[in-house]
Amino acid sequence: MDNVRLFLWAGLGLLLWLTLQAWQRDYATAPPPTPTAATATQSLPAQATPADLPDLPDALPAATPADADAPPTVAVAQSSQMIEVRTDVLDLRIDLTGGDIRGASLPLYPRAKDRPDDPVVLLSENPAELKIFRTGLRNAAGGPEATHLAKFSAARKSFALGDGQDELVVPLRWEQDGVTVEKIYRFRRGRYDIEMEQRLSNQSDATYGAVPYIQIQSLYSPPERSMFDVDSYSFNGPVVYDGEAYEKLDVEDLADEPFQQTISNGWLAAIEHHFLAAAVPGGEGASQYTANFDGNNFVASAIAAELTQVAPGSQATFNSKLFVGPKLQEQLEETAEGLKLTVDYGALTLLAQPLFWILDKVYGVVGNWGWTIIIVTFLIKLVFYKLTETSGRSMAKMRKLQPRLKALQERYKDDREAMSKNLMDLYKKEKVNPAAGCLPMLVQIPFFIAFYWVLLESVEMRQAPFMLWITDLSVRDPLFILPLLMGGAMWFQQKLNPAPPDPIQAKVMMFLPIMFTGMFAFFPAGLVLYWLTNSVLSMLQQWKINRVVEAQG
Repeated sequence: MDNVRLFLWAGLGLLLWLTLQAWQRDYATAPPPTPTAATATQSLPAQATPADLPDLPDALPAATPADADAPPTVAVAQSSQMIEVRTDVLDLRIDLTGGDIRGASLPLYPRAKDRPDDPVVLLSENPAELKIFRTGLRNAAGGPEATHLAKFSAARKSFALGDGQDELVVPLRWEQDGVTVEKIYRFRRGRYDIEMEQRLSNQSDATYGAVPYIQIQSLYSPPERSMFDVDSYSFNGPVVYDGEAYEKLDVEDLADEPFQQTISNGWLAAIEHHFLAAAVPGGEGASQYTANFDGNNFVASAIAAELTQVAPGSQATFNSKLFVGPKLQEQLEETAEGLKLTVDYGALTLLAQPLFWILDKVYGVVGNWGWTIIIVTFLIKLVFYKLTETSGRSMAKMRKLQPRLKALQERYKDDREAMSKNLMDLYKKEKVNPAAGCLPMLVQIPFFIAFYWVLLESVEMRQAPFMLWITDLSVRDPLFILPLLMGGAMWFQQKLNPAPPDPIQAKVMMFLPIMFTGMFAFFPAGLVLYWLTNSVLSMLQQWKINRVVEAQG
């Protein structure tokens, strides 16, 4: 306990190690209309279904179809005809087979900053990066169905959000045997959430039992882990929200134990580091959620747990929402409850969310994420100034006692018991507590780790410029200047604190700035800027405290 700093550095090293372990563990609407006499809900009978359609929920025991044990196929229906949809933030392709979105790119988010014409692709039929939505209406009686295999029609081959327009409506149509389904997409300016409405009109002679479903089918291809690529440690795969809790699904476990749960007010999504494709079933009723994996692709589904009966001459409307885009927390929160949890701050979410709110507000004033990081780091240090002053004063007094401590250690080097007694007497006489700085520093650590995760996970910092040579805060400093400055600040900070009495400890402390410089050299520049700012502010605070303590004699 005669050197608090070594304890704190060891604690920080442990936290960094735990963070790395967490990386390796976790990564690489409007409701439907009220039923009337013509529209009602009831329990579903069991039905045999094609292997690539979601099973109707089972309410009653039924005979097992002969092919029920066959593994579900996840083959993608070949595109027959695509229509193009363009908004100010999305470029989409909708397949008239199924009327589903099977292609989506984000023109405002290039894959790399030096390739502005190569946008991030979130949905694609390309087998090498497969990810698509599949939606539709099942028919409980086994009649014609407007599923993701049905053929829809559209009035035009392309739709675009024009200047002065705030909303773009894309209607599709399917009709068979007197049953008509209009699948209507609504896109809004600046928004990545998409409203999807399925209007069923029954002009046949029989009651039509409809069950809406929504699926995400995706290739499972986690990125190869690399300490030089933060994206590679982010979770990549399916997630489910059950109305209360958010759960990441282990894709490889799904092959042996498929996921199945009845959920109300939930959603499902396929996420990656900064982006996601999510599906939010509409209505207040429960849905049966399932997820499975065939070794290449996973399919996450939600199908209504109750049947909607549409009498002849009547209509029914089924609403749901899709989200295709970056993890912008405000839009996620407005789309569905709990959807912003896909911005994964881990166990420190309760601290990280307020920190992001502060960052966002400061950015709204200064308009530069680099200066925002500096200002918020300063604000955090200001909040904890009085707390850290206790630690700083302890360090300053210990530094002032260094000559006397060394004299005692030299005098009693062969008598450890006597040395300990005399050291405690000296601390008591001079009113110095070697451990006084521990608690204030430990209280701050969760806040700094939460800030670290905010900078790492928030898409708002992706490809954000700072100034001079730092043109992208989400990648490493290309000239390694920030890590070197950070290492220098840590070295100077050490010089302001008492040296460890033990020679081995002293050598370890001298090596720490070099080790941290090497570690942070490949971290995103925004994280290094945060740590550099924190180190400089800590150094200035300790320098001031040292002067005050020396002046007090």
